[in-house]
Amino acid sequence: MAKKAIPSRSKSPAKRPATRAPKAAKSGSAKPIRKKSAKPKPWTEAEVIEAFTRFQRANPEPKGELEHLNPYTLLVAVALSAQATDVGVNRATRHLFPVADTPEKMVALGEEKLRDYIKTIGLYRTKAKNVIALSEQLIALHGSEVPRDRAALEALPGVGRKTANVVLNIAFGEPTIAVDTHLFRVGNRTGLAPGKTPLAVELGLLAIVPPQFARHAHHWLILHGRYTCIARRPRCEVCIINDLCRWPEKTV
Repeated sequence: MAKKAIPSRSKSPAKRPATRAPKAAKSGSAKPIRKKSAKPKPWTEAEVIEAFTRFQRANPEPKGELEHLNPYTLLVAVALSAQATDVGVNRATRHLFPVADTPEKMVALGEEKLRDYIKTIGLYRTKAKNVIALSEQLIALHGSEVPRDRAALEALPGVGRKTANVVLNIAFGEPTIAVDTHLFRVGNRTGLAPGKTPLAVELGLLAIVPPQFARHAHHWLILHGRYTCIARRPRCEVCIINDLCRWPEKTV
């Protein structure tokens, strides 16, 4: 009996996945090009005097918040405060300074024991090494005294321009301005002394601060940035210079 021919099954071509048509760009979806904000109008001499008159009236004798016993402990405290808070440094130095308030005592304490006192502070290993080294240099080169000279201060291990400015201002009454993150923000945000670097802000302030306010300008501006002109949600409603401030986003 003849076999029935089985029809061959031809394979159907594989279906290609459907390709989606590209979506039409939504009208207006492109990000608008931001216009560069206009450069703030420089403060007038009268406005600068008015601002610092208000600061002086509100706080006639501003003080730094780093606790210290003498110029040496001030130098150590400021060196420890880099990338740390004053509160955190004070917490450590309240135990350290009663046992090591001179370069000789600090060197005798030694780097290892010093680390134990300051281990709650960021970068404490490097800072301990620098404090011992600067203490040794003070003994060897300056008769254990903190020099009243910027170049000599900046030659010490772990001491930069900002630290030198703080020591010169607080310990020796020099009209220096130490630009930290708070003061840098105030100088730029208010338009008082805009600059891309701390040095630019510092030089801008030194050029405009009247001599009668130069001694305390450093503290007034740092405290203003720390408690009023804060990084997020600045407290414009209680700012005593809000009418002079050039910041376009101020809330009052």
